[in-house]
Amino acid sequence: MPHQPRVSYTISPARPEAHIFDVSCTVADPDPSGQVFRLPAWIPGSYMIREFARNIVTLKAECDGRPVGIEKLDKHSWRAAPVARGRALTLSYEVYAWDLSVRAAHLDATHGFFNGTSVFLAVEGKTGEPCYVDILPPAGPALQTWKVATTLKRPAGDPLAAPAMGFGLYYADNYDELVDHPVEMGSFTHARFEAAGVPHEIVLTGRHDCDLERLCTDLASVCTWQIELFGTPAPVDRYLFLTMVVGDGYGGLEHRSSTALLTSRGDLPYAGMGEQTEGYRTFLGLCSHEYFHTWNVKRIKPAAFTPYDLASENYTRLLWAFEGFTSYYDDLALVRSGVIAVEDYLALLGKTMSNVLRSGGRLKQSVAESSFDAWIKYYRQDENAPNAIVSYYAKGALIALALDLQLRAASAGRKSLDDVMRLLWQRHGQTGEGVAEDGLFALVGEVAEAGLKGAGRRLSRWLKDAVEGTEDLPLDEFLRPFGIEYRAEAAAKGASLGVKLAAGNGEAKLANVFDGGAAQRCGLSAGDVLVALDGLKVTAASLDGQLARRKPGEQVTIHAFRRDELMQFTAELAAPPADTVKLASGKRVSAPMRALRKGWLGA
Repeated sequence: MPHQPRVSYTISPARPEAHIFDVSCTVADPDPSGQVFRLPAWIPGSYMIREFARNIVTLKAECDGRPVGIEKLDKHSWRAAPVARGRALTLSYEVYAWDLSVRAAHLDATHGFFNGTSVFLAVEGKTGEPCYVDILPPAGPALQTWKVATTLKRPAGDPLAAPAMGFGLYYADNYDELVDHPVEMGSFTHARFEAAGVPHEIVLTGRHDCDLERLCTDLASVCTWQIELFGTPAPVDRYLFLTMVVGDGYGGLEHRSSTALLTSRGDLPYAGMGEQTEGYRTFLGLCSHEYFHTWNVKRIKPAAFTPYDLASENYTRLLWAFEGFTSYYDDLALVRSGVIAVEDYLALLGKTMSNVLRSGGRLKQSVAESSFDAWIKYYRQDENAPNAIVSYYAKGALIALALDLQLRAASAGRKSLDDVMRLLWQRHGQTGEGVAEDGLFALVGEVAEAGLKGAGRRLSRWLKDAVEGTEDLPLDEFLRPFGIEYRAEAAAKGASLGVKLAAGNGEAKLANVFDGGAAQRCGLSAGDVLVALDGLKVTAASLDGQLARRKPGEQVTIHAFRRDELMQFTAELAAPPADTVKLASGKRVSAPMRALRKGWLGA
């Protein structure tokens, strides 16, 4: 690390009340023809063009205290006028930070948070060079208790280096590293634990009554299991869970040695909680998911992501593996590490199956297509999304399940999806070589062939058909030999209208109208507000009860508002779909299959 890098940044929570970060970037030897600066258009892990430059409020350049002309080239790029050789150029700008999510930046009098992609302009031609970043404290006595949580490195031996969890100087080896370490600042709660000898930390920002001891114990088990799955040593020497606690929220974004999380207050464990709640299992699954990304997508990457181009879309058909396989392992890690019971895992797995069955888009779009179109479809869902798209997270997880069970059964337990992940780690994660678009098919075939001669070509072909096709997976067929009973049933009694209501103020507003359902057939549309069914008032709370009293095939008269117009429809009600999956263990199986089930579930 050079003592004086040629690129350095400062960032200050200058005006929390206005949600403004002040940022500067100084270049010691700018391009003599005019230095270009660019802000990323998206953040890795969230595949949508977000145009972070829209949050830059003011921007100016100077050299030796004198203004330098600056020209905007496009939506996120600027070029400063040439300056004399040997003179440093400084760009100063304000960033509006009021996005309470894991993707961008947020600042008020309670805390500050930012991802580097939202606040640090890249210096064209110098993104591979080391850089300093000086994180400044807020002004005013009320905020003097603020601390800093990040996995950015601190320059050893530099008198300006930040103290542990403090404001001051940090550094990164290059721009990609700089923007891959989110920063939280505020008066947060902090706890530590170890997993496989690696120090881990969790930071909770926001009011909470979390039982930190229980949370750390559970996370230590999950993280240890994942490290041991891929093999020691872990790819990080320190890991940080940055968690924003809110009344109602959910989200996570992976980084190379940390994750940014958003969770509902009620999903955290509390002292005296006793048995796990469903919400707590949800939060543990979120933590497990983002932690698994430490290997799968942060280091094992599609070739299309090596390197990232943060100025435009990076297309790959492989998100079913990088997000879907991660979604399979997130809950599997909970049961195999002993953090949740087998019955709880099967309930989570059944929920994933139900979510896929409820999406008519699964019959129209493959997970490979869904991966490629994530930029314009999955991350930009509208009212027709359930009818048009499939989740590469959820169906990708089910493909991983089916593949894992087939590998275990075909090889009598000698091979599994674990072996595929370890081979990916050895050949791609540890080498930096990206995974080719068709690379996984051959790799799966290689693992399968090593488990049973002749199985390689069959399972490689099966996987290709599964990810490129739109047929439902025969999950019952794969689960039955492991003693797992699969049952799909209707979620409700009575009749179905084929709609999903929007959350809101109690009115029965249609969020989605499903393909082929009674509502679509009679002409109802998303956005319509139901007001009466056969002359009786309808609300969000009463609709299910009214439908439960009806039989499939009955005709009903529906009055609804479309915008400000009252309209009348005649609907022929349908039978509710069998789209709720229940899984149960307990079926008697042979001793060899019991051993296979134990290898799969760990119990």
